[in-house]
Amino acid sequence: MNYQIKKPNELTDHETGFILNLWEVQEWSEMTPSDFRRSFKDSEFHLLLGSEGEILSVIRLNFDFVLKISGKQYSFAEAVGLVSAQEKKGYGSHLVRSFTENIIQRNLETIGFCFTDLRPFYHLCDIEILEDKAKAILENDETGWISSEDDDILIFNTSGETKELLRQLGPENNAYLITKE
Repeated sequence: MNYQIKKPNELTDHETGFILNLWEVQEWSEMTPSDFRRSFKDSEFHLLLGSEGEILSVIRLNFDFVLKISGKQYSFAEAVGLVSAQEKKGYGSHLVRSFTENIIQRNLETIGFCFTDLRPFYHLCDIEILEDKAKAILENDETGWISSEDDDILIFNTSGETKELLRQLGPENNAYLITKE
């Protein structure tokens, strides 16, 4: 197995299609390779490749992620879209370990999110989980501010100060997802 990092413009058309297929997001199913590269221009893709260069597992690192907490903006790299081509083969946990090692070496403040049922997987990967803190992150939609769908915040790499700030999130202390216009 081989761990690689690619920017969107370094992915082949086949790879972009394969990743979209793995993600199974209905709204993205008709996305062309150029749409993919444009949509994820502020990202990099961490890949676990097999002996034939096939994608075994992928995780996207989104560099366009900003939270406003207590009136101050904090930029993070967001780990998102972890999926494996086959379940129960260890590809996901192998990729998470390589990914985490890479972002620690690069000293990137990186968080992610998960649902409650994925806690055992992330515990297995030695990722710190701030349980039930993601609901305190509010996103703006057409109707106003709504809670995140996720349950937990995953700490891949942050300073102690940032971790404490996230740990203090709750119903009376929300974070707001800032999106670019």
